[in-house]
Amino acid sequence: MDINREIMDFKSLGWKFLSKETFGDGERVNYVNKPHVIAMVGLPARGKTYISKKLARYLNWIGIFTKVYNLGEYRRNATSAYKSHEFFRPDNQAAMAIRTECALRALEDACKWLQEKGEVAVFDATNSTAERRKMIHEIVVNKWGYKLFFVESICDDPQIIEQNIMEVKVSSPDYTNMNTDAVLRDFLLRIEHYQEKYQLLDEIIEKELSYMKIYNTGEKVVVHKHEGHIQSRIVYYLMNIHITPRTIYLTRHGESEHNLAGLIGGDSDLSHRGYSYAKSLAKFIDQQQIEGLRVWTSRLKRAIQTVADVPAPQERWKALNEIDAGICDEMSYDQIADKFPQDFKSRDMNKFYYRYPRGESYEDLVARLEPVIMELERQGNVLVVSHQAVLRCLLAYFLDKPAEELPYLEVPLHTIIKLTPVAYGCKVEHIPLSIEAVDTHRPKPEVPGTVGILGATNTINNGIES
Repeated sequence: MDINREIMDFKSLGWKFLSKETFGDGERVNYVNKPHVIAMVGLPARGKTYISKKLARYLNWIGIFTKVYNLGEYRRNATSAYKSHEFFRPDNQAAMAIRTECALRALEDACKWLQEKGEVAVFDATNSTAERRKMIHEIVVNKWGYKLFFVESICDDPQIIEQNIMEVKVSSPDYTNMNTDAVLRDFLLRIEHYQEKYQLLDEIIEKELSYMKIYNTGEKVVVHKHEGHIQSRIVYYLMNIHITPRTIYLTRHGESEHNLAGLIGGDSDLSHRGYSYAKSLAKFIDQQQIEGLRVWTSRLKRAIQTVADVPAPQERWKALNEIDAGICDEMSYDQIADKFPQDFKSRDMNKFYYRYPRGESYEDLVARLEPVIMELERQGNVLVVSHQAVLRCLLAYFLDKPAEELPYLEVPLHTIIKLTPVAYGCKVEHIPLSIEAVDTHRPKPEVPGTVGILGATNTINNGIES
């Protein structure tokens, strides 16, 4: 294996060469030919920041380097403490000059970041007039030569708007030490100021622009002149998200015979304690009385056996199968280190991008799991029973973890991970059930290529999964 062999990543500003030391043994699954700016459009409290953060989390998860530039943060840095909605009056010329200057600064910062190392920048602002959008087009497309895609969030449901204000804006830095009723009154007046000048994206007046419109958090979607696979993926992703309250439960299968033997991969049965966990899991789920719960598992025996007694509709996903260890399947780490020492060391050097010979990398696994994420975004309450590497990938998506951290997330056996999506992220709770199991977590070793000492165990055995 030649670690210095180079691969090419196509960028708009010439050819950029990235070594295998950067990406490990596997080439990047996703890249962007030309940098993109995604510019939000819409009145306040329409979910623009929610969409921005969620979109950035998704794109970073699939390996596209993305960053959000929030205009509100620039405005707060440029002004003294927020006083009232009067700052947003369209006839407040001094304030308008500050807001315009902040927009220019944010756009310039975004474009410079794209030039240096980024691929997609999300410009989170109201951008509520055709004049402002024309300015953005001039800077992004004409000056920098990047692609530009607008995402407009339109909402006329008073209940959704008020809910957004109460859940998010009350805790905004603008309203520190202000009571809830005062926040609501001030913010509604702020919205009225924007409404005086607000212009919807228009396919005749702004026919040259590429954009999508999202009505009432996904009730209807309109797409105009989207270009290329990145914009197509953004459209598809944003068509699938919703804000309906739900809970996602993640758990690994019960302890398996291969876990006890310290072997990775394979399709072994549950151990005696694994079957005990299956019964305990079924009892726990039944006690929760989760409305409309659906159960998803991999197609491997140990996952299916784990949900045998769970009283809910079940589906089997091949995409949820454990990472393919290729020629290392059903081997222990000691055996891999002895038989394939260079591969063992290479994986420790860059675990996310390293691909098992004839197998998969974590990056490959993320690509395989993208349809699962799309469906999880569409669904209500779901229990996912899968495997260590798979659940690391799913957790990294929901908790916004970077690629270098993803392969080392702790996902212990016999523990339920409860995820509750909230405004700008996800609340996580670990619920261990009282069934002992081996500890299969292998921390990142200080010296690549050494087996090292695994974490503490509940038994005398050490079991390992990928």
